[in-house]
Amino acid sequence: MQADKTKVTRLLKTARGQLDGILNMIENDRYCIDISNQIMAAQAILTKANKEILHAHMECCVKNAIGSKDSEEKIQEILTLMDKIMK
Repeated sequence: MQADKTKVTRLLKTARGQLDGILNMIENDRYCIDISNQIMAAQAILTKANKEILHAHMECCVKNAIGSKDSEEKIQEILTLMDKIMK
């Protein structure tokens, strides 16, 4: 992985902490809207971490594959991922 590992790790640990907090909110019967807001916040952090990883992938792995025998495979990987994201 070529992404900034420190940044991605920090984001994922933050998301994990939020998930633990959400579980705690559920156990304590907190207000549904508050729980939903926290779930959306965790999703936003996971999206940010995923963007970091994908940007690094494009700038390193895909860029290096252009013009090589792996270029078609790397492009197909990105297209498949985009299909999943846009569902």
